[in-house]
Amino acid sequence: MIYVDADACPVKAEVLKVAERHGFEVTFVANSGLRPSRDPMVHNVIVSASFDAADDWIAERAHEGDIVVTADVPLAVRCVAAGAFVTGPSGRVFDKSNIGMASAMRDLGQHLRETGESKGYNAAFTQRDRSTFLETLDRLARQTKK
Repeated sequence: MIYVDADACPVKAEVLKVAERHGFEVTFVANSGLRPSRDPMVHNVIVSASFDAADDWIAERAHEGDIVVTADVPLAVRCVAAGAFVTGPSGRVFDKSNIGMASAMRDLGQHLRETGESKGYNAAFTQRDRSTFLETLDRLARQTKK
């Protein structure tokens, strides 16, 4: 199963492409409407608008062997702890070797934004990010089959 934190996810089409190639089911989870699919392997879940509702839904279900696509580091922490493979939309893999540092850097960035030391601008999503994501997701899909 591939779980996608779908609110503002820029790589939904790429997820579907890789999932179809490898025969994986996909569940898109969001707080707002999603484009319906006629593919029986694609599921859409709309959760409440409460804070972290989509994250909580995914974290409760993701387990060893699943793949989670999210840019949300706290969700990545929870999913890595559950044994899932986790990647961000730019193709960055979160695993046991780097999740602690990713979480610490996220907390530092949040602190700097709150104190006004940083404006908190994110880099633009590029075609290279999209390509890296495709490669990463395909590799993770092959890993889960082993």
